[in-house]
Amino acid sequence: MYDYRLRLTMPRGVDERVVILDIDEKSLQEVGRWPWPRDTMARIIDKLFDKYQVGVVGFDVVFAESDYSSGIRALDDMAKKELKQVAGFQELYQKLRPGLDNDGLFAKAISGKPVVLGYYLNSEKDAKRIAAIPEPVLPKGTFAGRAVGVTVWEGYGGNIPEILKSASSAGHFNPYVDDDGVIRRVPMIVQLDGAYYESLSLAIVRTLIALQDKQGRAPAVEPGFAPERFVNRNYAGLEWIKVGPVTIPVDDEVTALIPYRGGKGSFPYISLADVAFERVKPEALRGKVAIVGTTAPGLLDLRSTPVGSVYPGVEIHANLVAGMMDRNIKQKPPFMIGAEVVLLVIGGLVLAALVPMLSALWATVAALAGLALIVLFNLGIWSGANMVLPLAGSVLMAGMIYTMNMAYGYFVESRSKRQFTELFGQYVPPELVDEMARDPQKYTMEPKAADLTILFSDVRGFTSISEMLSPEDLKEYINEYLTAMSAIIRHHRGTLDKYIGDAIMAFWGAPVADADHARQGVITAIEMQRECVKLREKFRARGWPEFNIGVGLNSGPVRVGDMGSKVRKAYTAMGDAVNLASRLEGRTKTYGVGILVGEATRELVKDVVYKELDLIRVKGKDTAVRVFEPIGLESEVDKKAQDELKLWHQTLRAYRAQQWDQVEVNLINLQRMNPGCGVYKLFAERVNGFRRTPPPANWDGAWTFEEK
Repeated sequence: MYDYRLRLTMPRGVDERVVILDIDEKSLQEVGRWPWPRDTMARIIDKLFDKYQVGVVGFDVVFAESDYSSGIRALDDMAKKELKQVAGFQELYQKLRPGLDNDGLFAKAISGKPVVLGYYLNSEKDAKRIAAIPEPVLPKGTFAGRAVGVTVWEGYGGNIPEILKSASSAGHFNPYVDDDGVIRRVPMIVQLDGAYYESLSLAIVRTLIALQDKQGRAPAVEPGFAPERFVNRNYAGLEWIKVGPVTIPVDDEVTALIPYRGGKGSFPYISLADVAFERVKPEALRGKVAIVGTTAPGLLDLRSTPVGSVYPGVEIHANLVAGMMDRNIKQKPPFMIGAEVVLLVIGGLVLAALVPMLSALWATVAALAGLALIVLFNLGIWSGANMVLPLAGSVLMAGMIYTMNMAYGYFVESRSKRQFTELFGQYVPPELVDEMARDPQKYTMEPKAADLTILFSDVRGFTSISEMLSPEDLKEYINEYLTAMSAIIRHHRGTLDKYIGDAIMAFWGAPVADADHARQGVITAIEMQRECVKLREKFRARGWPEFNIGVGLNSGPVRVGDMGSKVRKAYTAMGDAVNLASRLEGRTKTYGVGILVGEATRELVKDVVYKELDLIRVKGKDTAVRVFEPIGLESEVDKKAQDELKLWHQTLRAYRAQQWDQVEVNLINLQRMNPGCGVYKLFAERVNGFRRTPPPANWDGAWTFEEK
């Protein structure tokens, strides 16, 4: 809801006051890979201030390590050892050395100029502390006696002291990542070792204010508290941060909401290479706030935000700087919770009294009108008072009152036990329908979230088979096959979802919950393969072509229920777990196996022996998953198969460690043990490919499939 309101009311357009100096792909091609030599950066700083007369420069990068690219370290060692006694060398080297000290050149370039450095923080246990960070803006004990929820950090990656001392100031560039991975806030003040440090955007604004001060002094950071009568032990009362004439609203974690102007490109982007080679018009930078950052994918500063799933981190700071300059950062004071409660009570009572008195049509009109009023009032507070009033609760309240009223009239009073039986009878075994019919109110066709095990099966090469049979024989062929497979699924309490030609989709765990759903699915798949052996013999006797099937199984959270269009609906399951089960069925052909199960299913069924086949990244998913072939129940697997499994799993570990020689030796032995296994041939081909073209350095052992 917050994101939708933000996107709806964004000013959009381009703010020319803040410019992003982009270390983009063009810059990396023309100047070289990052980090660039500091003497290059020194020349860029000189050009920014001398030629382009920029106002303030901020860095969304760190200078955590010394730059020895000029060879100064080697020359220093030689001056102390091999060339110590060489006549004239020491005097000459001391004259030349300042020009080789890249860090010193950069420090000299930024000295006395309004340059703000950036640094990062981390909260891991035993976090490292690299280089140096500035003095805190607020000392220890500033919030003593107040329950201020400021974020606490343990380590940092700062700038080398020589450069840090020459800069005007420095600030952290850590965003606050919400639980859904989206960045909506940035901590204005953070805590480290009991003291308090400012953000990069706040440091830039303070430096900008100092430029406008006659004495050139940056304003102090002043915490702003609510009146004492509103403060208690559960509420610290910190509601804003003040720096000079600028007041920044903060929440209980001392974070500020980012006032996004629009999508990527809401501020001018100038390639840093164009600055380095003086290809920029002076008026594009004169008097501007310039923030140096990167959009190059390889430098890993792309974030997920409400306005874009891939958004440059540097533009987050630009939005905050512009928001502080305009004084338009949204505020979310604690009393908004009380305002939401009042709105919920008043709106809820009105709708609860009105909707049941009306017909279905007018109840719908009343609910929509009430919802519209709630949304308009909320947007008025958002835009007019610049405050964030929670909206989701009010929308859910209106929707729930309407839904409950409609559900009572339709489900409780209209549906009979006979209708219930007709609805579910086509999907689940008769014994499950009887069980459900004893308490029909407990079950519904409405979509819900549930943990299920999903099965997909498919006849391999069915197109060729169908071309070999007459229409009458083909009908008998597919009917006999589907009947046999469906009987096994129903025998194990499975819900038969649909036939897709020769393919079958089924699941366990809905509509009747089954704690043993994963085991039921795995045993069903194994029995389906055994039944296929019998069917092949039967079909062969009738002169019909033989067949093989592939079965994919996966477990996980899905949405299950009656879904579809106004024209036709079906009781089915949807979600990532369903998609992965389908992908696994398709991959059985790749590995030459009859059954593939996902890792989630394998973890739920412990009494079955599995053969881990691979770590794969299927089409449509970024996360790699381990896939397994169920061999059989533990009591059914003999020692020979167990020995083969042990050697294979050793081979798989060596494969992921890129120990190609060991993998090839093991694969030779495995092929002797089981010549018909296609997996061993497949991995032998992969190893040959990797020897020619090694995987990247960050390879995680996963094989990516581009096709379904």
